[in-house]
Amino acid sequence: MASCKDQEDDHHKQEPPPKCIWVHGPIIVGAGPSGLAAAACLSHNQTPSLILEKSDCIASLWQYRTYDRLKLHLPKQFCELPLMGFPENFPKYPSKDQFISYMESYASHFSIHPRFNQTVLAAEFDSVSGFWKVSTQDSQYISRWIIVATGENAEPVIPEIVGIERFARTVVHTSMYKSGSEFKNQRVLVVGCGNSGMEVSLDLCRQNAIPHMVVRNTVHVLPREMFGFSTFGIAMGLMKWLPLRLVDKILLLVANLTLGNTDHLGLRRPKTGPIELKNATGKTPVLDVGALSQIRSGKIKVMEGVKEITRNGAKFIDGQEKEFDSIILATGYRSNVPSWLKQGCDFFTKDGMPKTPFPNGWKGERGLYTVGFTRRGLLGTASDAMKIANDVAEQWRMAGNKDGKHCSTSYVIVLKESIRK
Repeated sequence: MASCKDQEDDHHKQEPPPKCIWVHGPIIVGAGPSGLAAAACLSHNQTPSLILEKSDCIASLWQYRTYDRLKLHLPKQFCELPLMGFPENFPKYPSKDQFISYMESYASHFSIHPRFNQTVLAAEFDSVSGFWKVSTQDSQYISRWIIVATGENAEPVIPEIVGIERFARTVVHTSMYKSGSEFKNQRVLVVGCGNSGMEVSLDLCRQNAIPHMVVRNTVHVLPREMFGFSTFGIAMGLMKWLPLRLVDKILLLVANLTLGNTDHLGLRRPKTGPIELKNATGKTPVLDVGALSQIRSGKIKVMEGVKEITRNGAKFIDGQEKEFDSIILATGYRSNVPSWLKQGCDFFTKDGMPKTPFPNGWKGERGLYTVGFTRRGLLGTASDAMKIANDVAEQWRMAGNKDGKHCSTSYVIVLKESIRK
């Protein structure tokens, strides 16, 4: 028979059960712009919420995973969060630091205090209690509602490229890229030709590096401004009066007049127009901020797809082989929802995007909501956040706020039983 001391030692070896925390109002997963917008709109509707954030700050993607020279690609009026605009003294295209400052002021203004360093490992709906159970590394949070706000850009996409493990030098994703000064005078292979690939290549040029940008597919390149006005703003204005495909034709006509035909530069345009393609696939057109002139001058060299990576460089599908000092993967980001959301799989695709397209993809079943998955940037985020807040606030008022501290004893018993399981 074990002694009392042995029993005490065994007891101390057991891991303590996770803390169980009741959340008054929705649990919001993610403290980026989408999560902050949802929390602010709920607060405006007198509904409490709690944001769980895996990092140690708000907007961690912006703070830790963006390059130094980044500016908003769209004018600030198209990038505002609900209920509070940018400061008037901010420029038309705010910098990375200015956007972070704006989000910090936004969180402070609405008294949003996320719970940081809380990585959501699993979120599942308990049909017995009727509540969502959201588990982190040390706690379990319980609520009637969950708002998925991790967005379309939760984790870097690292493509499988034949032989890349053989490359003996630096390989880095743009999420870890800060400045071209780290690659001064180097020959750099940039894989990807979206806005990030173009801007990183331009940044490298300014540090006397020699970027070779891989263009694997077709791409729309548009001027950031047309006739002194934002291209995006012009498109939004025209779409109020004209069919989408006609607007696309107008944009491409002006782009060809101002930028010229980009096909001979190795930048072939898709057959589908830029706005139609963005709405259907999420593929954003490139808004040129100077890279195109560097491509024309030969300072940015456009390469066809990579066949394989070698120890010292790369072989390309057109037969060329070149040596490189570094490889930068400008291959974008993706949703991470399928890795942690255990219920709601019927609502999301395998890629972690809502199956129902905008503007109706913000609401699922059993108290599940999503914000930041519209493929329409912060305008889509603002739209979803306001709809979610109105919907949850109506339920909150109908329940008479009984779901929190006034929860009935019978509910608590059911809840405790479900947690033990």
